[in-house]
Amino acid sequence: MSEPVDCPCGSDCPYAGCCGPLHAGEPAATAEALMRSRYSAYVLGLEAYLLASWHRSTRPAALNLGQQKPATRWHGLKVLRYHSVDANNAFVEFVAKFKVGGGSMQRLRELSRFKREDGHWYYIGGEWSA
Repeated sequence: MSEPVDCPCGSDCPYAGCCGPLHAGEPAATAEALMRSRYSAYVLGLEAYLLASWHRSTRPAALNLGQQKPATRWHGLKVLRYHSVDANNAFVEFVAKFKVGGGSMQRLRELSRFKREDGHWYYIGGEWSA
């Protein structure tokens, strides 16, 4: 897949100056930046990045994104709120729109928890709501 011009995370920034550097190994400055980069990674099918940015205590062995049939197509991200608990813990609430195969548009609303260790933010997990 070729690199997108506009960043899929909805930041209105070019991919090369937004999520692209994070996907290439640069650490995220904030938990929100990591969350946005993870959304972009789902859009682009970057399973290795998703697993690497997932905290080791909750990380699955694999996601098998390429094997999901029908495939999920992501259609937008809106960050609802960012809450920094302290320098190493934060929450990000967001809504992501998606379709599975030819199905109707769906929404995923999640309150995600993030932890920073050794200068890197990691996704811990989240709680979903309708």
